Amino acid sequence: MKVLNLYSGIGGNRKEWNGPNLEITAIEYDERIAAIYKDLYPNDNVIVGDAHEYLLNNYEEYDFIWASPPCPTHSVTNHFLNAQGVKRYPDMGLYQEIILLQTFFKGKYVVENVKPYYEPLIKPQESGRHYFWANFKIPKLKMESSIGRMGPVKSKGGARTEGDNHHKLGFDLSKYDYPNKKKLLNNCVAPEIGKAIFEAALGIYQANNIKQVGLFDALS
Repeated sequence: MKVLNLYSGIGGNRKEWNGPNLEITAIEYDERIAAIYKDLYPNDNVIVGDAHEYLLNNYEEYDFIWASPPCPTHSVTNHFLNAQGVKRYPDMGLYQEIILLQTFFKGKYVVENVKPYYEPLIKPQESGRHYFWANFKIPKLKMESSIGRMGPVKSKGGARTEGDNHHKLGFDLSKYDYPNKKKLLNNCVAPEIGKAIFEAALGIYQANNIKQVGLFDALS
């Protein structure tokens, strides 16, 4: 099964991906983060580059695609920022990728992002506190701890803050020279939901392969 992991970061979503004959390619723009990913997953093919462009040029080569595009321009924090005079458009690259995959991609895909401050332009599925656009059923998981992108946000003194439970992600970044390790962990999709979604896609892939082998045997 050929897998494409876009905007990979250090691979929170990928941490629990296991299965026979997996070929995983990860795309990460920041070469320092890509180096950490490669150290954590030495068997993966890691490419430093633009995930958005790589998807457009290479999507046909894969059986399963996961994309976690940057979320800041879509998140609810834009209400606060706009009130402070920070005005910006939401990055429509998110919807470009969803439309491309749902129209032309023959395998299974999932695009993950935060719940936006606006009504989604394309209806998503929901799990944890995030939205998923996919062509298969996304498992419903309730995240109890505040970890990474998938954890709930706590309220403290009227402000929204991330809980400091990064250790629950299972990464030890102490040996890596990176200026903002907390941000790396904040950007991780919780491994348990990455695992649940991947296993759902893998199960469909394997079932389809069994059907195709059975059909071939019947015709031979």
